[in-house]
Order: sequence, then C-alpha cells, then structure tokens
Amino acid sequence: MIIITGAAGFIGSCFVKALNEDGITDLLLVDEFGSSDRWKNLLGKRYLSFLHKDDFLDQVKKDKLPHTITAIVHLGACSSTLERDVDYLYRNNYLYSKTLCEFALERGIQFIYASSAATYGDGALGYSDEHSLIPNLKPLNPYGFSKQLFDLWAYENNLLDKITGLKFFNVYGPNEYHKGDMRSVVLKSFEQIKREGSVKLFKSYKAEYSHGEQKRDFLYVKDCCSVMSFLLKNPSLSGIFNIGSGKAESWNTLVNSVFDSLGEPVQIEYIEMPESIREQYQYFTEAPLGKLKNAGYKGNFRSIKDGAKDYVLNYLVFQNGIW
Repeated sequence: MIIITGAAGFIGSCFVKALNEDGITDLLLVDEFGSSDRWKNLLGKRYLSFLHKDDFLDQVKKDKLPHTITAIVHLGACSSTLERDVDYLYRNNYLYSKTLCEFALERGIQFIYASSAATYGDGALGYSDEHSLIPNLKPLNPYGFSKQLFDLWAYENNLLDKITGLKFFNVYGPNEYHKGDMRSVVLKSFEQIKREGSVKLFKSYKAEYSHGEQKRDFLYVKDCCSVMSFLLKNPSLSGIFNIGSGKAESWNTLVNSVFDSLGEPVQIEYIEMPESIREQYQYFTEAPLGKLKNAGYKGNFRSIKDGAKDYVLNYLVFQNGIW
C-alpha cells in the first residue's frame, strides 16, 4: 500500500489521478477537509481508504496502521506563503513530517516528502539542489522556514541518502481552485479575463526587469506528477531534487498564453505591489535539473504556453478546473 498525505489538495489529488491512470489503486489517502471544497478533488479517484490527518498521525504513533506499507508520499502541509503563525507551521509542517519520516525509516518504508523552492529565499545562493548548500539557505517567509527546518534536520542527521525530498517550484494546473490567494496566476488570469477582459500584474521595482518581466520556473502539474511517479518507482534514488521545468518564463508570457488560449486580445494592467511583500518578492527562479536528469529522468516539460493551453481549454473552460 502507498500512503499519500495531502491527498485532497492540489498536487496530492493530481498525483492520485496519475497513479490511477497507471493502474495503481492500493492507496491510503490522508488529509483534512474542514469547510473547503477540496473533497471534490477525490471524486472519481480510486483508493482503498481515507483517514483524517489527525487520526492517521495517531495510528502512526501507536503503530496501528492495518496495512503493509511500501511507500509514504508526504505532501500534506500548510503551503500558504502568507501564513504568519510560525508555531502552527512548526507543528504542522515540521514536527508532523519528522514523525512520519522516523516511522518510515524504522520500518524500511520508502519516504518521499514535499520540500519547496521557497527554501531558496531570494536566490542569492542560486537554486542548486546540492545538499551541502542546505545549511546556508535563508527563506523569506515562515512557510519556507518550516520547510527548511525539515530539510536541515534530514541533512544534519545524514538521512538524505535514505529519503527523497521534492523542491517544488511554481506548480500550476487543475485541482487548485480551492487555494484562495495561493492559486496560480494562470487560474487568476483566466478568472480576470472572463470577468473583466484584462489581467492585473505587479509592477517591477528593479531596473533590470520591465513590468511583467519578472520570471518564474512554471511547472505544469501533470509534468510534476510524472517526476513523482518516476521517483516512486525507483526507491533506490534518494536525496533532494528540484522539481521544476528548468526554464524561467515571464509573467507576461504566462498571461499572453492564457489570452491566446481563449482567443482574446491581450490587455494587461500593471499595478503597485503591496509594500508588505516587496522585500520578500522573488524576481527570478529557475530550477537546475541536472541531478534529476542524472538520476535517469527522461521526461519532457511543457512550456507555459503549452501547459496553460491544456489547463485552460481542457479543465477551466469545460471541467470546472478538476482533473
């Protein structure tokens, strides 16, 4: 059995779908719903059982999980970069992960977990996923700090040759509709175009970047799931891997791609960035993928143009954004 935490979330539910399409249904899904609509992400998915994250953790601590487990894919976390309750992030993102990791290691279970490109901070040290750089990274927000804490714990305890960490860059695609302010700009642009006919982007406050030419490594969630499936099928691979497209593209390119997908004329308005986030804003991210490719991954990555087109036309226009 494979356990997937955060299974009703964005990447988690897409990964369940990808595994199902691979014929894998021997799954225990873990998450919490609260008052959100994330439950819709599990409709049509095939799995054996579902557990609330608190009940699951209780069974882990008491060693009462009723199945033979081959892998834990730990995607569950508070992923909001706007969250300011550091104690909550410490308990939910760090301590929870530590408990699951220790459980897996003690039983010889493959453990794959979600780190984040947010650990790289402003990118002053680059975006290399080499382990020796981990102690020097300086995240810009509490969420990145909580992810860095776990990476650092694993590094200092010499565990990165036994577990696998995923440093997700800017993932977008179906099943993200519930994420509020954390939804991708592809989805936000689609909604703005349908509502107003135009899209708002933040101005640049650095002379070397024109408005809208700030760049990100955008990764379509289907490509993300392909990488995760590869790592799951190759348990001998370990360490932290960048999970991105390997190519930075601008916000202007992203928005143009959404307009083009809808056959609408491009109309972009550049607005002031809130002062509260200006000091934390990343102007450029790009994932070096050498380690992943050297590990044997041969899959291709969609450009933002191709990924946005699939997302917009096949999910946002007709399928309510769900895969």
